[in-house]
Amino acid sequence: MSNPLIIETASNGVASITMNRPEVGNAFNAELISELIDALKQLSGEETRLLQLRGSGKHFSAGGDLNWMKNSIHLSEQENYDDARTLSELLYTLNHFPAPTMAVVQGAAFGGAIGLISACDIAVGAENTRFSLSEVKIGLIPAVISAYVGQAIGTRQARRYFLTAEVFSGEKALELELLHELVPLSELNAKADELTQQILGNGPSATRLAKSMLHKVHNRPIDDEFVEMACREIARVRVSPEGQEGLASFLEKRHPSWRQP
Repeated sequence: MSNPLIIETASNGVASITMNRPEVGNAFNAELISELIDALKQLSGEETRLLQLRGSGKHFSAGGDLNWMKNSIHLSEQENYDDARTLSELLYTLNHFPAPTMAVVQGAAFGGAIGLISACDIAVGAENTRFSLSEVKIGLIPAVISAYVGQAIGTRQARRYFLTAEVFSGEKALELELLHELVPLSELNAKADELTQQILGNGPSATRLAKSMLHKVHNRPIDDEFVEMACREIARVRVSPEGQEGLASFLEKRHPSWRQP
């Protein structure tokens, strides 16, 4: 049996996790979810500049594995709760991964796969992508992924797609802002590489801190406490080694130390 994940790391700090169950459309099961959690924790160190999440074969992920879903029929309510907590841990770990994350999507992305895409910072897709929040079709609900999808596409749009379970296109996903970019399948890797290089040209610590800042300010009132926090953050960053190097390189009209000429 092949490994359900392919994990790759490059010398430039780019890491990739590829779901590797193409025979079932990279559908989720307990083993895949557990290994994804472990891989994210393994790659969370400072050496990772960016993480790409991919699916091997024709599809990003078809959602829940049929056999896994069959087994859930025989689980107690507590066992189903424990199962859901594991998926919740995966989404939380991905959403709070310290470095920038990018979903690279082709083919089908159904059910929980949309949760993974929503938990990534950037999502690029091929024109052949198809999406569906399909849970209600089989009498279930997209509970664990709901907050992530709602943040990605907005509550108004989520109300439609959670309730209809309709299949929508890559063009619609781009309109909904589930995807940031939509390109022909033949250009998908090139577009992912282009955005990757854009991120690698930025300060390594700055990209992590900018992402962390977004988590801190989400739904937060702009009050005196916020102003104090924001001012202290930028003051601390300006006097950091990376901040000093970035400012100096800008003033001296040269590349900063982290950027290749």
